[in-house]
Amino acid sequence: MSELKLGDKAPNFDAETSEGKINFYDYLGDSWGILFSHPADYTPVCTTELGAVAKYKDEFAQRNTKVLALSVDGVESHKGWIEDINETQNTTVNFPIIADEDKKVSNLYGMIHPKADDTLTVRSVYVIAPDKSIKLMITYPASTGRNFDELLRVIDSLQLTAYQKVATPANWKEGEDVVISPAVSNEEAKELFPKGFKEVKPYLRMTPQPDNK
Repeated sequence: MSELKLGDKAPNFDAETSEGKINFYDYLGDSWGILFSHPADYTPVCTTELGAVAKYKDEFAQRNTKVLALSVDGVESHKGWIEDINETQNTTVNFPIIADEDKKVSNLYGMIHPKADDTLTVRSVYVIAPDKSIKLMITYPASTGRNFDELLRVIDSLQLTAYQKVATPANWKEGEDVVISPAVSNEEAKELFPKGFKEVKPYLRMTPQPDNK
């Protein structure tokens, strides 16, 4: 099993998908990416998840983020399942689903957890930056559907903090105040954050959200 950690480079791979053969790095290009796995096709929770992701296409596009799903079933199975998803979730699946029948990608990313469930892959999520580094890893149990609003929130935070010397506090959402990095002195903060800042404690300074770039 893979032992990937935050900051590691996401492994590249070639794979057959519901939209043809892809190379992972070529597919992402200069975009951010979300790679997420499913225990199997025709499973109820996953059906709702893929429908939700399809409905969020514009939200992901606004954040320069591409999504890619994975299941260990084959391409023809995926295509039949997509028809069900489109029908039951009132949407159109608009991203590829990897057919990982040889479990190559599942093993590369450590998606197989034999003790977690009697299905092959658990619900793993990876957020990957344009430099192909892994910025987030979450593993959900098979019984719990993923919160894609949370993934959008995380991407907002990652993209903001990639360009600014700030961090985002608990439950932060786009547009709310952020935390100034402890490495930034008050003198530097005055220059970096012209909107001003509030020193709650010497180590806790809040400032209005700066621009992303």
